[in-house]
Amino acid sequence: MTDITLISPAELHPTAGYAHITVVEAGRTAQLAGQCPLDRDEALVGEGDLFAQIDQVVANSLVALAAAGVGPERVVRSVIYVVSDRSEVLGAAWAHLQTGPLAPAFATASTLLGVAALGYRGQLVEIDLTAALP
Repeated sequence: MTDITLISPAELHPTAGYAHITVVEAGRTAQLAGQCPLDRDEALVGEGDLFAQIDQVVANSLVALAAAGVGPERVVRSVIYVVSDRSEVLGAAWAHLQTGPLAPAFATASTLLGVAALGYRGQLVEIDLTAALP
């Protein structure tokens, strides 16, 4: 099985639950496309509701990870895009992700970005994941 080591040097600032560095033994990875808050019929779920959209993105991410043969504990990098420039909105999105079934994915190297817009009309969140395959 591929080893994953999390490192947070004492010389760097404390984090909100993620590691500054994720070291992965060379091996195969799964690069997931950005997961959007769309259902199987490509309909936007939770228009105007950030938390409903996060829940759909989490559900889609879990399906994609399972299709690659792994769970969220194998994620080695995440990028979370939220349509907002307000730190309290970004913080609320992060906190919501930390309490759900995808939470282990965010213990590794992670970036949370506030953006002006995403690809689908009304889309408020997208998550991009990289997982180490066994």
